[in-house]
Amino acid sequence: MANSSPWFVAIGASGAEGMSDLLSLLRSLPFPLPSVTLVVLHRPPDRSSNLKTVLARGCPHPVVVADEGQSFEAGTVYIGEPAAHLVLAERSFGELVQDPDHAYRNRTIDLLFRSVAAYAKPRVIGVVLSGSLDDGSRGLASIHAAGGLTMVITPESWAPPGMPENAIGYDGPIDLIGSATQIAAAISKAIAH
Repeated sequence: MANSSPWFVAIGASGAEGMSDLLSLLRSLPFPLPSVTLVVLHRPPDRSSNLKTVLARGCPHPVVVADEGQSFEAGTVYIGEPAAHLVLAERSFGELVQDPDHAYRNRTIDLLFRSVAAYAKPRVIGVVLSGSLDDGSRGLASIHAAGGLTMVITPESWAPPGMPENAIGYDGPIDLIGSATQIAAAISKAIAH
């Protein structure tokens, strides 16, 4: 992608803590957003989701459920459906990976991160927020290898190891480990330069 293409910020989170981190991060990002922001929050695939409503109510940015083949625009937060996972395709178009057999159930963040590493390099920032297990670790390593920036929320000392700890310990350095507001400030600074 040419340098005139937008920056992509890919964010992954899971659970109630991840949702709280996500809202805090989105509230702290500048308005209007100078990037395309792609969000994955683990959700049960067999239930309806209110993620769009919750995010739209909790942050100043427009939130859109991406459509297949939709051209992504800077200034917008995009999400997928619980059983149709959001990824970036060539030329800033969205693609939804259908998952009726739940093959990507605990790998939806890695799926998104690997797609932005492939198509947005190096104008991509990957962010791992709170959550259990290790989704996002491999994808964050792909973003780092593609020349993008990697950021992880500071792990909670009282919680069992989860996504932040696994991302930090997986493969390659993390550019920033900090709070949601520190991550938002670092995103703003990186995109401005």
